[in-house]
Formats: sequence, structure tokens, C-alpha cells
Amino acid sequence: MTTLRTRPDNALLGFLSDAEFADIEEKLKPITCAAKKVVGLRGDAAKTIVFPCGAVLSVLAYMQNGMVVEIGTIGREGFHGIEVLLDGTAWAETTICQVSGDAVQMSVADFQHAIRGDSALRHAAARFLSVYLALVSQSVACNRLHNIEERFARWILMTHDRVGADRFNLTQEFIADMLGVHRPQVSVVAKAFQLAGHIDYKRGHMKIRNRAGLEAAACECYQVGRTQILQMLHPLH
Repeated sequence: MTTLRTRPDNALLGFLSDAEFADIEEKLKPITCAAKKVVGLRGDAAKTIVFPCGAVLSVLAYMQNGMVVEIGTIGREGFHGIEVLLDGTAWAETTICQVSGDAVQMSVADFQHAIRGDSALRHAAARFLSVYLALVSQSVACNRLHNIEERFARWILMTHDRVGADRFNLTQEFIADMLGVHRPQVSVVAKAFQLAGHIDYKRGHMKIRNRAGLEAAACECYQVGRTQILQMLHPLH
């Protein structure tokens, strides 16, 4: 089994003291999440908890007609497995890797043992759950009330925050699915943002050129969500 060389770059694991982390360190396995990899399939038994450390995950809702829309995003601020935290045994929705990157995983059984009682990991996971639910609610309002340009900017900014790099890979098809729109709409918006000098985008390769411009173009939902995450990241003690 591959072992960890350093403390994983994940906020929840970062909340743990050295002694608390040592208790679970041997249970954590470093992995690399490839883009579009299915992390959890709706209805399947929950077997593995994933803590992103650079990878970005998308929680998706599928309709009977095949349409799909993103309802939640998980980066290094959280973990995939809130169903288990709430005593669930199966995945409520499908989660895939949005942007490839590093992560660590542990078995559901080990996670359940680690969050027993008044453990630090339970408190950290509960803090993330609270923020995650608030972000999902904000996303519902955003998808209903704001236009595609505003939502495109918000979504790119959120991805930029979680990846921690100015370059990352995203296809137009994937962005369309995340925003719940058709690919040609994404193509028009991406071209406009590129002409404005906010991004470079070619063949699925995204580069942030003018973050301030993206922030100005985004709806209020971006700053609301960013503030919630930053508040969660404050030390527990």
C-alpha cells in the first residue's frame, strides 16, 4: 500500500492535531483522480471516502431525459462522503472528478470509526457539511436567477480557487453539463470572455488571465460562497 509522505493538502485533515492525524494516517491512501472518473454512483453502496487535495469533484443530478446539472462542487476544503456522516449507506447522487488532481481516500469503515464520539474529524466534517448545504442552496438560486455569463464566471472562479493554479483542463461539453445549458451557449460565452481578455481557452485548456475581470462579471453568488468557505477554514480552536 502506498503511504503518505507529507500531510495531505486538505482543509479537514489540516484541522487535526498531529496526534489526531497520526491516528488515521495509516488508513489514508494517496490517489490521483482522473477527469470524469466516477467517485460515487447514485444508489451504489458507499465504500470509500475521498478528501480532494487538488482534484475538484462535481456532484451531479441526472434527469430521466439524460440532462445533467451540477448541484455541488467539492475541493480541498471538504470531502466526498457526507451521506456517511449522516449515517447513510448509499450515495444520494453521482459524483465525478471535474478537474484531475491528487486526493486521499479511506474506507467507509475507517471513516466511521474516526468520527465516533466527539472526535476532531467529526467536528471538521460537520463544519464542511454546513457550508456545503449553504453552497448547494445558493447554487439553486443562482441557476434560477442569474444569466449564463454570470454563472460561467462564477463557476470558473470557484474552480480556480479549488485548483490553486491559473491553468486547468475543462472541455466545453463538461462546462455545459455543469451549468445545465447547451454546448453552443458555452462556446459563445467562452469566446466573449476570451475577447475581453479574462481567459485563454483552447481545446479544453483554460488559463486565467484577468481574475479581477472574472470577479466583476460573476454574480453575487461567487462572493457569498467564497466567504462561507473562508469562514469554515478558520481554525477550530
